[in-house]
Amino acid sequence: MTNPALIEELKTLVEPGKVLTDADSLNTYGKDWTKHFAPAPLAIAFPKSIEQVQAIVRWANQHKVALVPSGGRTGLSAGAVAANGEVVVAFDYMNQILDFNEFDRTAVCQPGVVTKQLQMFAEDKGLYYPVDFASAGSSQLGGNIGTNAGGIKVIRYGMTRNWVAGLKVVTGTGELLELNKDLIKNATGYDMRQLFIGAEGTLGFVVEATMRLDRAPKNLTAMVLGTPDFDSIMPVLHAFQNKLDLTAFEFFSDKALAKIMARGDVPAAFETDCPFYALLEFEATTEEVAEAALATFEHCVEQGWVLDGVMSQSEQQLQNLWKLREYISETISHWTPYKNDISVTVSKVPAFLHDIDAIVGEHYPDFEIVWFGHIGDGNLHLNILKPSSLSKDEFFAKCATVNKWVFETVQKYNGSISAEHGVGMTKRDYLTYSRSEAEIGYMKAIKAVFDPNGIMNPGKIFPL
Repeated sequence: MTNPALIEELKTLVEPGKVLTDADSLNTYGKDWTKHFAPAPLAIAFPKSIEQVQAIVRWANQHKVALVPSGGRTGLSAGAVAANGEVVVAFDYMNQILDFNEFDRTAVCQPGVVTKQLQMFAEDKGLYYPVDFASAGSSQLGGNIGTNAGGIKVIRYGMTRNWVAGLKVVTGTGELLELNKDLIKNATGYDMRQLFIGAEGTLGFVVEATMRLDRAPKNLTAMVLGTPDFDSIMPVLHAFQNKLDLTAFEFFSDKALAKIMARGDVPAAFETDCPFYALLEFEATTEEVAEAALATFEHCVEQGWVLDGVMSQSEQQLQNLWKLREYISETISHWTPYKNDISVTVSKVPAFLHDIDAIVGEHYPDFEIVWFGHIGDGNLHLNILKPSSLSKDEFFAKCATVNKWVFETVQKYNGSISAEHGVGMTKRDYLTYSRSEAEIGYMKAIKAVFDPNGIMNPGKIFPL
């Protein structure tokens, strides 16, 4: 069947006007935030029901057409890129919160529900959805589940998988599975729900998710602390964790802060210039908690771990302090950064960062390096900014040559080449640095069971 005939048949599976083939739509929906691969999808389909998703998958099996899921397209590993004539299945119209159970503290969501939408829904119910990150205003739950998204609150609340009570998924054969049925305790064999979390759409598509909610935190308070060197950050983390239950512990370098300050829309935390900064957050539920935070700050200053600091005194100041961290990704995107999202266990972070920094400094002496990340859970974001003198292709080629040394270091520390961004296409050739050949073999075997014809997001996680 020719492409025009295929597309005409596809159009019969969804509502009128919900298959797009114009150049602008193909370009918009065929990519995510990565800039490594040119989008080249066959068409964009917008299902509005589970039945329509099933019909699309069965049609794709019949005609051996590959499918790529698309949510908010905020991914950073090219997991939602359609570069080889695939049909993009976009979930923009499956965007409703279908049900809420106040006793179980759960919300039943379609995959196109935007993260911020669920956060605001929870807030209206006096509850809290804690998975949070800079792209929360546009990322969708289906994508969050597909990559097991993390973000800024992992140290307290964990990853997305901690908040998924149950899933409905359409497998690579078009079969609908209901996984875990929202149970807290369920000891009846394999928990296949967990297979689909982090699978990047390679096993099937999430078409409904029951998400757990939590009590709303009280009087969130942030501190930004300047340190004389990176080695001081971990003792600061340890000191505060001994006294407080932290909801976040982030770090960023002076170069990252300089980019934010140059924007001119966020006030400086304090005047002292420091090489590194830590941002920590906690619930100041009582005066005693706030006093313990200040006493710990003074202890860190006495130890020489902290040079200066500030604690938020209002909701507005809390938001401004968080902007110093959350605006980094958006701000540096102007320089077309080459990103690495890597992690090790928290205790290994200082030695690990020193090794990585030495490699980068040796091989990128003329490149500007920006460090930031969720250091409280061992997740570091290494960003290399593209000089204006280099084309994008030249820049990415130079960065790729050093990946081997960076990932060998990750492997040495038993770390992950992708802490929270997924594998997609940008990390698939490096998977062996974090997974054994035996593990990869079993992962491929699992994919073959759920997707025997290989139509579900092919080329992601594993090479074609």
